[in-house]
Amino acid sequence: MRQADDAHSHVDVDALNEMVAEADTGGRKPAGATGKLIVAVALAWSVFQIWYASPIPYAIGWGVISDGIARSIHLAFALFLCMLTFPAFKRSPRDRVPYSDWALAVAGAASTLYLVVFYEQIAQRPGLPTTADIVVSVIGVLILLEAARRAVGPAITVISVVMLAYIFLGPYMPGLLAHKASSLSRVASQMWLTSEGVFGVALGVSTNVVFMFVLFGTLLERAGAGGYFIQLAFSLLGKYRGGPAKAGVVASGLTGMISGSSIANVVTTGTFTIPLMKKVGYPPVKAGAIECAAGVNGQIMPPVMGAAAFLIAEYVGISYAEVVKHAFFPALLTYGSLFYIVDIEAMKMGLTGLPSRQRAARLQGLARGLMGVSGFVVLCGLVYYGIGWTKDVFGPAATWIVLAALVATYIGLVKYRAGHPDLQLEDIDKAFSEVPHFGETARTGLHFILPVVLLIWCLMVEQLSPGLSAFYGVVALMALIVTQRPLTAFFRRESALGHHWTTGGRELLDGLSAAARNMTSVGIATATAGIIVGTVLLTGVGLVMTEIVEFISGGHLIIILLFTAFICIILGMGMPTTASYVVVATLMAPVIVNLAAQNDLAVSLVAVHLFVFYFGLMADVTPPVGLAAYAAAAISGADPVKTGFQGFKYEIRTALLPFIFIFNGGVLMIGISGPVEFVIIVVTSVLAMLAFVAATQGWFLIRNRWWETLALLLVCFTLFRPDYWLDQFYAPFVREPAAKLVQAVDATPAGRPIHLLVKSLDYKGDEVEKLVRINLAEGKSALDRLREGGLRVNVLGDQVSIGAVRLGSQAGKFGLQFGDQITGIKVPATRPSRYWFTLPAFLLLGLIFWLQRRRRALGGGGAHGPRTTAATA
Repeated sequence: MRQADDAHSHVDVDALNEMVAEADTGGRKPAGATGKLIVAVALAWSVFQIWYASPIPYAIGWGVISDGIARSIHLAFALFLCMLTFPAFKRSPRDRVPYSDWALAVAGAASTLYLVVFYEQIAQRPGLPTTADIVVSVIGVLILLEAARRAVGPAITVISVVMLAYIFLGPYMPGLLAHKASSLSRVASQMWLTSEGVFGVALGVSTNVVFMFVLFGTLLERAGAGGYFIQLAFSLLGKYRGGPAKAGVVASGLTGMISGSSIANVVTTGTFTIPLMKKVGYPPVKAGAIECAAGVNGQIMPPVMGAAAFLIAEYVGISYAEVVKHAFFPALLTYGSLFYIVDIEAMKMGLTGLPSRQRAARLQGLARGLMGVSGFVVLCGLVYYGIGWTKDVFGPAATWIVLAALVATYIGLVKYRAGHPDLQLEDIDKAFSEVPHFGETARTGLHFILPVVLLIWCLMVEQLSPGLSAFYGVVALMALIVTQRPLTAFFRRESALGHHWTTGGRELLDGLSAAARNMTSVGIATATAGIIVGTVLLTGVGLVMTEIVEFISGGHLIIILLFTAFICIILGMGMPTTASYVVVATLMAPVIVNLAAQNDLAVSLVAVHLFVFYFGLMADVTPPVGLAAYAAAAISGADPVKTGFQGFKYEIRTALLPFIFIFNGGVLMIGISGPVEFVIIVVTSVLAMLAFVAATQGWFLIRNRWWETLALLLVCFTLFRPDYWLDQFYAPFVREPAAKLVQAVDATPAGRPIHLLVKSLDYKGDEVEKLVRINLAEGKSALDRLREGGLRVNVLGDQVSIGAVRLGSQAGKFGLQFGDQITGIKVPATRPSRYWFTLPAFLLLGLIFWLQRRRRALGGGGAHGPRTTAATA
């Protein structure tokens, strides 16, 4: 028998921090004046972003910064810090900055600030760059590519270089890929001098929103919330079967909501949970794979979603709140199913949890675990319904009333915390004797919730922009960091408070500096992704991608989706979440939209963008590049490739969901008719995911027989897609002539889509008919409601044509153009409810449950006997 200390292997925290630093903030740490300069520049960046996001400049009428100038300054900071903190090569010095990097840092910052200095002159000569403009643009793009190679990785750099080469080599390309080449002047203007390249939508979202949310998350972690979340999750679930692994899942969900990095998420929670998983009996490979899967899934957890939530809102043309609404249930599904996988693995090996001083009923523990994973949903509901009514009762005064209540609550919670000992983070190199008490753990950090409450209030009740909401949340966190220590010491009647004020101020400065360092790679990534966007706009290569994918797939939609998923994983390898999403959304989202429309399937834009986002993230766990798998393996001591393959096996359930998005919008809370259907969607989706996990893991209550696995897959398919079986008997839509468009729009409730059959020309000039869906808002007339969706139509008798398409609207994103003919509309057919087909699936699932429970009672199934903690150690 191995000793507990052997199993609880030593974790090199410094090495792990170095891994995170090299991936997210750069591995160079120069001392002396250079180190102080880096800190000063990082602080200046954070101060600039806070000023830019704040309402103060508009209130005083001074210091207002335009969006274009802000993007240039944002990228200038990112390039300067990147060249100073990210070494060029592995052999490059870490303790000093070479002269070449100083030159690149200054040149990179200067090439972006050139746009600030000559902003008005460049605006007055659009499309007519001077020689100086071209020289600066070329230098800027080259330095940006080098910065991307260092901070983001070679993948996005190679793709960007290929894209730039494609622009110039168009006439020499074969067949479909051929196009008219552009001049250096045209390319320079597109990439650097306009908002259609580097300084486009992605960098704009990074400047306006992402920085403030990364700052919010960093300050929350520096305040102590990161360790608090981990300990809280462990106190909730550590005593149950496979408890440390379940705690890792919940902790990753909580920290992933505010983290923008899969690697940082894995390392933050994994240094604590992976050794504990090994202690209770999980093999190193599975321990690392569970944390790897949980850490990567943190990137799909609203409200931040690795900063992609704000980009999705911008690209799809919907509000940030709608993105959160659509993305939350799938995130809960994938975390809940990972929780079930952990329990299955524990059942297979007969594992137990760690001893605990508290006694709780099984249902109580399950409820706590569910609240832990879905804590943000619960908190949103409490804020919106619990205190949101004050806005209706007190009007504008409600804001001040709520603010005063939050301040009073903060003081009260800190006083309550001061009356008890501080939370002691366990030493991961020592054996754990028991699970910490939930109540004793929870009371030490309840005040961390208040800035999140303020953020939710601003977003949901005040309905402020995400950037301004994050600004107020950041201000609250800054006040919390500075005051929590002195207040605690005051209530404990300590005499010397000056030291605590100093410590709080130092922690605030560290948090501001760390946030800017964390944003360096994000700023570089979004700017570099702009090169890809600019190339697509300049050459029309996106349409070529559609043609290639359609040719390879033979027009079969499932093959199209599988091929697109594969490309997204390839494109996402070695790239952070934000860059991965921008690249795959630019290249692959239009492919799915166009081909689905031509295959008579009207999909929602948000479903398509979440599809490519999910598969872009799968690259973080997919061997051989999966960076999160390497981080988890460094903690567990296992082989990183084996960890990656095991993590990918766990992540198959996450890969299932994007396909469901395309065919069943109900999972995204799209098109739900009322509370009854909402309950049905939730119940069927949860049971479908449970059946899928049980099938892929070969275990339900006990080990599956082969036919049970097939039956579970059938149950999963039927519960997720009951309409498939109904479609075999009844057509889902009835085609009506275009002349009935006005009546159909009038009959469609607000928030529901109208399905249009449109005859258009593809990029080759061939005539195609496609099906598109336009979500309808409120309006005085049918034509007004269509205009809200970006579509102006001309009705002449039975002929309906498109008169205009608003740029950036739903209609524009579906590729509709002036002159296209609306040949018909599709209205929902009258038919039985699709949910009747879920009843046989429920019965089949119940039969498998009964059979396996009976076998388990007779002693069959292949489960190991329970292991004690000492034995597994």
